[in-house]
Amino acid sequence: MRVLFATYPESTVFQPMVPLAWALRTAGHEVRVAAPPVFADTITAAGLTAVPVGRERTNTWRRLLSLDPAEAEADRAGLPSPYDAALRPVGVEEMRAGYERMIEHGHKLNNFALVPGLVEFARAWQPDLVIWEATTYAGAIAAKACGAAHARFLWSLDVFGVTRERFLALSPDADPLKDWLSGYGRKYGFDFDESLITGEFTLDALPASLRLDADLDYRSMQYVPYNGPSTVPDWLQRPRDRPRICLTLGTSATEQFAGYTVSVKDTLAELSTLDAEVLATVADDLGPVDARVVPFVPLDVLAPTCDVVINHAGPGTFLTVARHGVPQLTVPWTFDEPALAARAADQGGSLTLPGDQATPTAIREHVARLLTEPEFRERAAALRKEIHALPTPNEVAHELARCPS
Repeated sequence: MRVLFATYPESTVFQPMVPLAWALRTAGHEVRVAAPPVFADTITAAGLTAVPVGRERTNTWRRLLSLDPAEAEADRAGLPSPYDAALRPVGVEEMRAGYERMIEHGHKLNNFALVPGLVEFARAWQPDLVIWEATTYAGAIAAKACGAAHARFLWSLDVFGVTRERFLALSPDADPLKDWLSGYGRKYGFDFDESLITGEFTLDALPASLRLDADLDYRSMQYVPYNGPSTVPDWLQRPRDRPRICLTLGTSATEQFAGYTVSVKDTLAELSTLDAEVLATVADDLGPVDARVVPFVPLDVLAPTCDVVINHAGPGTFLTVARHGVPQLTVPWTFDEPALAARAADQGGSLTLPGDQATPTAIREHVARLLTEPEFRERAAALRKEIHALPTPNEVAHELARCPS
């Protein structure tokens, strides 16, 4: 079987795809990963074969939210329109306006340059299956243009599918997403159908207790972390004699936005009053602090050595820690993070503090609960068991080969 993955150039949405791509490759299938040329080195560093398509592009996340950087910081809180409709009642006109804005300032920017090259490659290579990141609609277009089966790949809650379902239920008389994608159908010789937006089926790595589903065909897959090229530091292999608290806040806050939503230095000072070893993996130069501060440690190696992990509820970070049954304190702020954090808190293995309420004192108090109240570790263990019960990427690869659509 020939399998083509398609993504826009962001590590946080590409890395969850890597274990499935490996599984397909080691099962003997041909695998290619298509993305803009700027992303080729990231793909090849993962041991996969890159297909550079389109042109170079800079990060457009700010434009996805707003053309104005100051407004982008305000829009940074939670889900932007229309995808907030996955969580609250929204009228059809507001949703339509949200779609128009998101298409113009986000989806077009991430797809327009990809489509011609991706269609050309797909028609020449003739994949049997195209697996595309949930907003890389260029993958669905290429699949339809060459007659391949295709699947949408989720990296978090399906706010995209649920929003689409709720929008269609309102019987809109104008549909910006359909209108945009129908133009590619006319160009490449196929009719529009909803699979261009939600896939013929969807691969979802969230366990059932955390998921947000539409009425779609979902195929579950166990989340297996890929942290990128990394080395285990010597100090991490030494025995420890106290509980370990880790603070890790991801890369988006500093690479795409104005910084972290919590005061890292003040938080570490508060945490140092607990009888525990405190560790932070952050980009900031904090100066003297009573904690070990490092820019990066592979989280899949670090997490099982921790007793509590404080994080931003980025899906990759949260699920990596959850695989090891470690209680978490989430301090969410951006896009899907607050919704995922709320579901995780309902599951019981974590606590959550919204980013604007995450004072150093509140963080310390919540961490103290996670360290001392056994029910959090019990529920975290239950979530770990739920994750490990899902089909592995190898098992999913086998099923895809047996029946790719």
